[in-house]
Amino acid sequence: MSATFYQILHLVSILVLTGYTFYAFAAPPETRKRVLMITGIASFLVLVGGFGLQAKLKVGWPGWLFVKLACWLALSALAGIGYRRRGAAGALAPIAIALVFVAVLMVYTRPL
Repeated sequence: MSATFYQILHLVSILVLTGYTFYAFAAPPETRKRVLMITGIASFLVLVGGFGLQAKLKVGWPGWLFVKLACWLALSALAGIGYRRRGAAGALAPIAIALVFVAVLMVYTRPL
């Protein structure tokens, strides 16, 4: 498959993962199973798209890629944490925003 396919898969999956993570912070508890299933699938597709891009673009293993992996892992965990700690949703939202910001910053600046 082409690099464009992996890029679109990666970006759409990130949007779905981020959107449903924020939804998990405010959603009623009865939506837990469906939302966690969607964020899990989106998280897997983010990983597939990201590593597909890495393979197609032959970027190797630079430092910014490890930072993006850490951001992906933390963002993937936030939906479940949001359901377990309903009172902490106000504190988790800025963390999610910061994770997305750092991941985007790593792509465009590639500092490491």
